[in-house]
Amino acid sequence: MSFTQSKVFKKALLLSVVSSQIIFAGGEINPVEETALAPITESFSFLSNVQAHGELRPRYEYVNTNNATGNASAFTNRLMLGVSADLLNVNGLSVYLEAINVAGSGNYWDLSASDSDRGVYNVVADPSQTRITQAYVDYAFSDSLLRAGRQGVNLDNQRFIGTVNWRQMPQTYDAVAFSNHSIEGLSLMAAYVWHVNTIFTNDSVLPNGTPKSSGFDTGTVLLHATYKINDAFALTAYDYMIEDVHDTYGIAATGKFALGGGTGLSYRAEYAKQTDPTFNKLTTNKTADAEYYNIEATLNMSGFLAGVRYEVLGAGNGGNAAFSTPLATLHGQNGWADMFLGTPTNGLVDVNGMIGYKAKGFGVAKIVYHDFSSDRGSINYGTEIDVLYKNKISAVKGLSGLLKASFYNADTFKVDTTKYWVMLDYKF
Repeated sequence: MSFTQSKVFKKALLLSVVSSQIIFAGGEINPVEETALAPITESFSFLSNVQAHGELRPRYEYVNTNNATGNASAFTNRLMLGVSADLLNVNGLSVYLEAINVAGSGNYWDLSASDSDRGVYNVVADPSQTRITQAYVDYAFSDSLLRAGRQGVNLDNQRFIGTVNWRQMPQTYDAVAFSNHSIEGLSLMAAYVWHVNTIFTNDSVLPNGTPKSSGFDTGTVLLHATYKINDAFALTAYDYMIEDVHDTYGIAATGKFALGGGTGLSYRAEYAKQTDPTFNKLTTNKTADAEYYNIEATLNMSGFLAGVRYEVLGAGNGGNAAFSTPLATLHGQNGWADMFLGTPTNGLVDVNGMIGYKAKGFGVAKIVYHDFSSDRGSINYGTEIDVLYKNKISAVKGLSGLLKASFYNADTFKVDTTKYWVMLDYKF
């Protein structure tokens, strides 16, 4: 897509009618994964092929910090119900609606300002709430898809744009998006987001006293393109223009090789730059100047896994803020203890290694070791060990289980923190 075409498409998006979408990794807009029950009805006057699905996700989370705050012990549950249907008997036109309820009990602070456990117990960021999480209309035609409405957005590895799906209430986006695959190997996506629905409630407040809400208005444009030459090499370019925050544009090379003997190697090499926001409604001048680097590789030897990653979220140049990713799924990036949900002032360097094993019937088990330091000044922040085991429970279709733990050992940043999780996930 040329620069001129990009400008024209952005303007077209800005004039689009109110709508939203769901965008999955790689910049494609795909239908929601459905585990269909029997059709609810053969047809209505305007709906047909109506299908329902849902999810139950109970979880226990334990948090211990090396300070006077009490250990958190939380039992939470996600109940999701969704329904899809073809619309108006028009070929390619469909609709999807989804709601999620989060309920919890135990001794923990769920970030609600009114919670009596505020400051007494550690945080488990799953406030009780009920919300319409997705509500969109799809129109598929030729090699294109137009999606409008509220939806989840997961691009690439969710380093920049994601749904924060680890939390019981996901982050979703009110947006309109268009994707096209007319040229073999080339995937194009563009979206305009006018509202972000966060994981919080309207009375949420962070431990540092910063108030949060269930959502905020924005005028954000997302542009994403991937050209896949073959399995060994694909090139992705993107520009994420977050209103009143910054523009992030970058390029990534990804691929995987078969090395023979049941061994394969996958990799990702990426560079991104943050600059002043294109869309800026603030009365004060908003500036940004920071860089991002990421190099990672994973070796799969007949199910035995070994991986390394070197990631830098740079300190800001010229007194500007460090590189930040405010719309990312942060839990999956820099350690599961969630010590670095915000980039420190001097930036962040995360050097990590992983070993594991994955096989059908066994599931997946892995251990990840992180060494954290600053980009500017090489200050030692601390280290972390993360452990995970996940598998399907074959006795019940659609049921899986997860055991997970994180051990953060502080040096100069925050305090020693230990977290455990036990979770079931039943999709029906």
